[in-house]
Amino acid sequence: MKPMSSEGPDKEPEPDKEAVSRFVERFASEMTEAGMQRMASRVFAALLASETASMTSAELAEQLRISPAAVSGAIRYLSQVNMVSRERDPGSRRDRYVLHNELWYETFTRRDQVLSRWEKVLRDGAEMLGPDTPAGARAAETAEFFEFLQKELQQLMERWKEHRAALGRPV
Repeated sequence: MKPMSSEGPDKEPEPDKEAVSRFVERFASEMTEAGMQRMASRVFAALLASETASMTSAELAEQLRISPAAVSGAIRYLSQVNMVSRERDPGSRRDRYVLHNELWYETFTRRDQVLSRWEKVLRDGAEMLGPDTPAGARAAETAEFFEFLQKELQQLMERWKEHRAALGRPV
C-alpha cells in the first residue's frame, strides 16, 4: 500500500521511494544491457520516474547515491544524444535536467537518419566491393534491410501519431 502524502488525504499518494528506486535500477539495468552507459541509464531512469520528469543535479545525486561528477558525466551524455535538456529554475542559479517531450518518437526519428546514412555507405560499399562478390552481396543485402527498416519505421511512426491522437493526447 502506498503511503499517503503528508499534506492530507485530499492529495495524491506519494510514490513509495523504495519501489521507485527498484524501478529505476531495474530499467537502468535493461538500458545498460542494451548498450547505454550505466550511469546515464540510471540518471535517465530516475528522470523518467520523477513526478515532473525533471530534477536538479543535487536531487539526482541524492536519489541515486552518486557523486555530482557522475551526474555531470551522465547528463553530458544524455544531452549529446538529445534525451534530456537543461533548464534554469526561475529565479535560481540551479540547472534542472528535463526529459524531452516525445522522447521516444524523437529518438526513433533520429535513428531513421542514422539508418539512411548507413544505407548509403553500404550501397557505396557494395559497388566498391563488387556486386558479384560475396562481400558486395552482403553489403547490398544489408543496405536493402536498412531501406526496408526505414520504410517500416516511417509507417510505424505515423501509426503512433494516429494512436496518440485517438487517445486524445497531443502529437
